[in-house]
Amino acid sequence: MTGKTRDSRPPRNTRLTASRVARLVRACLDSGASVEIDGLGEFQKDGNGELKFTPYTRPMVFLAYVDEDYPSAQKLYEELRAAECDPWLDRKKLLPGQNWPRCIESAIEVADYFLALFSRRSVTKRGQFQSELRYAMDCAARQPLERTFFIPLRLDNCRVPSKITSFIQYVDLFPDWDQGVRRLIRSICPGRHPRE
Repeated sequence: MTGKTRDSRPPRNTRLTASRVARLVRACLDSGASVEIDGLGEFQKDGNGELKFTPYTRPMVFLAYVDEDYPSAQKLYEELRAAECDPWLDRKKLLPGQNWPRCIESAIEVADYFLALFSRRSVTKRGQFQSELRYAMDCAARQPLERTFFIPLRLDNCRVPSKITSFIQYVDLFPDWDQGVRRLIRSICPGRHPRE
């Protein structure tokens, strides 16, 4: 063994430096494309070629579900988009190669609302859904007391854990999906009343 220490940084050609990122962003903008910063807003050039940043004002809504309930999560995702929300669904937002557990935690941290889709399948299933619930409850504990953050949604006649229902009201999306979605939208977007 020699006395040299090994450099743990990635090779120079694989590192993205700030100047390379800036050049990439500028090239995208020069080609007429816009550059989105997930959850914050979008850079684009206006008609005069000036750089403009448009912040997002839509509420960011994280959707937590188990795989078996994906069709309902997908349907709710579309309903939230139609109501001018910014829903976050793992199958829509995660990119190949991303550290998905960390991305999910980051998305929960920056979300305006966390929607937990409960069903007979999800309440007894171990795994990522339970982990997301616990993490979201920790995030909710850091919110101001009067602020709504964690919203349980029931997909069927299941029992939501008492640790949640002891202090948070849930919304039923059954037997009338549309009525449940309207109640949800009124809670997260008080000025918008879809399909009324």
